Amino acid sequence: MKEIKAFIRKEKLNAVAKALKEKHYCCFTVFEGEGVGDYTDPVKEFPTLKFPFLHTRIIKVEIVCSAEDVDKITDTIGKYARTGESGDGLIYVGHVDHCIKIKTGERNGAPSQKA
Repeated sequence: MKEIKAFIRKEKLNAVAKALKEKHYCCFTVFEGEGVGDYTDPVKEFPTLKFPFLHTRIIKVEIVCSAEDVDKITDTIGKYARTGESGDGLIYVGHVDHCIKIKTGERNGAPSQKA
């Protein structure tokens, strides 16, 4: 199993989520945050009063999938998150050693994702 973490622009979330769902990758988690990095859009992003040093508002999308689905999912995220401007974000792919469903205790069950 693989874990995909995508850091995208807030305004691109709906397009990315809709595209993933249309391709039957329905199960993912979304977090809102702020970050610091060279990817900041200096024209549109500024420090906030709550986080004076963190100046990029971002959305993190996390999805666990089979290794065979990684390219399809990352291509979809990249296509629908891209504006071509600085600050479009990053996608990371990592390995998942195992999964445990809290409700059932089932171990190593891959999430149900359809290609």
